[in-house]
Amino acid sequence: MRVFDLYADRYDRWYELPFGSSVYSLEVECLRRLYRPTRLSLEVGVGSGRFAKALGVRYGVDTSIELLRKARERGINVIQARAEGLPFKDKTFESLLMVVSICFFERPLEALLEAKRVLRKDGMLLLGLVLSDSPWARFYQQKAQQGHPLYSVARFYSFEEIKGMLSQAGFRLSRVATTLFDSPQDTKKVENTEIKEGYHPEGGFFCLMATP
Repeated sequence: MRVFDLYADRYDRWYELPFGSSVYSLEVECLRRLYRPTRLSLEVGVGSGRFAKALGVRYGVDTSIELLRKARERGINVIQARAEGLPFKDKTFESLLMVVSICFFERPLEALLEAKRVLRKDGMLLLGLVLSDSPWARFYQQKAQQGHPLYSVARFYSFEEIKGMLSQAGFRLSRVATTLFDSPQDTKKVENTEIKEGYHPEGGFFCLMATP
């Protein structure tokens, strides 16, 4: 997606601002609650590599050359590729992550089918995402209407829609965790750092673990 090449620096710097830094730390901790590190791990939609580095993910793919350069600088082995057409053999990886990326995929069900193809039978898929049921999705949609370049190309799905796509792709949802219970805003440091087991629609960031 060309927009990420155009705004790569702005996107990456967001994680260093008071709000972005605090949200990032909270999201990483939520993902860690569900993720088990593996030797052969892949992040699809790796972006600038911040999540992959924090979670010890070795490989990453993305469509943005500019973001891949940043991910490579963070020590991630990267390849330019689309989520719907991964350049790997069947059953290559033990774990696969899609963090804040499925909302940008052109065909998310195809991306999940590809994830299923390249995962081993005993592997795991971990999603980190904003769901349309959340007040945070509505906040980001308002930003999109105001012309925000990244939120304008995002599409948020409901919990039921994601569950349906996972099932269609051959995954079984096994665990869910929710965090980011502050009122939506994007300037101040996050105050509520609670992470709850299960799906809580009043939250803002959701971690879903699924198995083939």
